[in-house]
Amino acid sequence: MSSTARQAARQYWDLTKPRVVALIVFTAAIGMFLAVPGLPPAKESVLGFLGIWLAASSAAAINQLLDARIDAQMARTSWRPIVAGQVSPRQALVFALLLAALSMLVLLVWVNVLTAVLTFASLIGYAVVYTVFLKRATPQNIVIGGIAGAAPPLLGWSAVTGMTGQWDWAHALLLVLIIFVWTPPHFWALAIFRRADYARAMVPMLPVTHGVEYTRWQILFYTVLLVIVTVLPWIIGMSGNFYLGGALILGLVFIWHAWKLMDPPDELYAMKVFNYSIVYLMALFAFLLVDHWLLPYLQPGDAGLALQRLGG
Repeated sequence: MSSTARQAARQYWDLTKPRVVALIVFTAAIGMFLAVPGLPPAKESVLGFLGIWLAASSAAAINQLLDARIDAQMARTSWRPIVAGQVSPRQALVFALLLAALSMLVLLVWVNVLTAVLTFASLIGYAVVYTVFLKRATPQNIVIGGIAGAAPPLLGWSAVTGMTGQWDWAHALLLVLIIFVWTPPHFWALAIFRRADYARAMVPMLPVTHGVEYTRWQILFYTVLLVIVTVLPWIIGMSGNFYLGGALILGLVFIWHAWKLMDPPDELYAMKVFNYSIVYLMALFAFLLVDHWLLPYLQPGDAGLALQRLGG
């Protein structure tokens, strides 16, 4: 591949917000593993993962297309391909629509209709409802719009089960609820640090409209609520003591960061909270996976349970 082709590929790759999408598909994959007692079916897992990744990438590209004016006025986004003139709006639109079409084709033909419908609804929710309307209309934009970004575990669960089990909806939606409650403290920490950018771009993020102190209290409130919500999988028997211990430790550290943010040592501390929130979510879902599937194999006395997990 020539250097020009590699550069073009990199620009289109950047259109998909790969780091954001990586977290999305990670939670979707965990949803797949939690949905069944053993290994999820290979075809539905691989193709479901592919379809969800394509849809998330399409939504990210549409988001950049519609937010180009805002991105140009913000330091953290001024480098993006459309703003920098590396990819034209027309090229970005064609690319995003192609990804969306491929996503729907994969999910409809090789996975199931329900997953395709849920994935398309999530794509529209983020790329259109949040980006076009909510982001510019209300300081609660990230709260209301967070439901679209919280959907991936449900999409992964649906891909491998079709949501036909007795507890499928309850368990999958509980994972959605966790991400939904996690989103405000995660994003508002970033918004505190980047509040000048949002003010310049006239985006009504909470620190801009209600001030930093109010936002800090909201982050603390949502973090406490998040810790409570993360105990629910243990309460309903969806997960065991290993997960509970991990969730409580991770949650207490998050609360400590949120409390310290009330009187931070420096301006950069908000970014420390933001970065921890990403580690927190990944570790929390990893604890769910270990508790559900891997832990029996690490305990010699649980050979029977291990065989049951494999369907033996």
